[in-house]
Amino acid sequence: MKTKLFLLSLFITGLAQAQVIELELFASGLDRPAEIVNAGDSRLFVVEQTGRIQILNANGSVNTTPFLNLSTMVSGGGEQGLLGLAFHPDYETNGYFFVNYTDLNGDTVVARYTRSSTDENVADATSAIVLLTIDQPYDNHNGGCLRFGPDGYLYIATGDGGNGGDPGNRAQNKDELLGKILRLNVDAASPYIPETNPYVGIEGADEVWALGLRNPWKFSFNDGNIWIADVGQENIEEIDKVVATAAGVNYGWKCFEGTAVYSTDNCSLVEMYTQPVAEYVHEGSSRCSITGGYVYTGTMYPNLQGKYFFADYCTGEIGMVDGSTLSWLGDFSPNITTFGEDMNGELYVGGSGSVYKIKDTTVGLNEFADSAFSLYPNPAKNDVTITLKDGSDSGLASVFNVSGQLVLQEHLNSGDTKINTSQLQAGVYMLKLQVAGNGYNTKLVIN
Repeated sequence: MKTKLFLLSLFITGLAQAQVIELELFASGLDRPAEIVNAGDSRLFVVEQTGRIQILNANGSVNTTPFLNLSTMVSGGGEQGLLGLAFHPDYETNGYFFVNYTDLNGDTVVARYTRSSTDENVADATSAIVLLTIDQPYDNHNGGCLRFGPDGYLYIATGDGGNGGDPGNRAQNKDELLGKILRLNVDAASPYIPETNPYVGIEGADEVWALGLRNPWKFSFNDGNIWIADVGQENIEEIDKVVATAAGVNYGWKCFEGTAVYSTDNCSLVEMYTQPVAEYVHEGSSRCSITGGYVYTGTMYPNLQGKYFFADYCTGEIGMVDGSTLSWLGDFSPNITTFGEDMNGELYVGGSGSVYKIKDTTVGLNEFADSAFSLYPNPAKNDVTITLKDGSDSGLASVFNVSGQLVLQEHLNSGDTKINTSQLQAGVYMLKLQVAGNGYNTKLVIN
């Protein structure tokens, strides 16, 4: 069950006004969460690096039986294990989902599984169809993230194969599958190669979509773009952003670490290397390794919309990219290994055996005292009164529960509007107000 609020708050500047970010403990007792995804419904699926996929329900409870258990098939420890999960865009109908793991030999496997025909909360463990295997020269830099793109194809992130400094120059080798983003058409017959992949019919591996990556630890799609968080070698962590339809993009590793030259060996003088949209350095801090996230697309927190969120594994800091400006939102303590989003676009992080929900608890675009309304009482019981100020003659009040579900909505008139809240259970809610073209958020407590 959901526990009481786990508040880790920090006031920062850089948004419209002061902003508060919190992490709310959503679920605990998990084993090294490496991925959090949804299947188009209220459940969250948590990939444990040790080999299990667990289901989190909307109230934060964990199902007793794992959705899938591959613990006897995956290599454990370090950067190996079960690393990726993606549900087919037509999952509701066909039941297909895809996993990325390192097998007992340490090599990468991408396989398709099918949901049980009798129970939506478990998978058919005998249904595996292996799409791709990749030999791994070392036990680190395996990538592992899987996402379906807006084109319906499956995208696969692979690291450069490991050790340090990419000794085999695999990331820049177009014939290698390591250090790349690969793209497969999983709805076609084997070998699943889209005809529009950039190296089909010419020199280079047919599966390759993009190259020049060191260890992309999570990528995501938003509004026609792909965002990639690429872990640096010693000094620089980078965030890449390009149009999702751009084929054959070279992100530069190992010729570049971020925007800095790393090596000139086997680096072309004419190659068009794509620089990151944002980066950060380790110097003067304990930062060490980026964890990529998502652009916020939810509705509960208007201040966060359109901004990309990421974290540093070592410090537990959550960062944000707005345009090309990178800001740090503070140290939130757990070693954040993954982000996730639910069906409504609300964001979560996983780390240290737990999953947390990201929350913005500010009033919104203005400080509460200066806003275009007043609200009383708060905490409330049977009703709450909202008074519009400054001549505003209309507005809209929307109340969301902690799972992001809309539970109450009322139109506001000039002056006082009394809203009946007696049907709401006791607890903490988010009240979103839209007044005179502005958005405001505040907590609403029901006793």
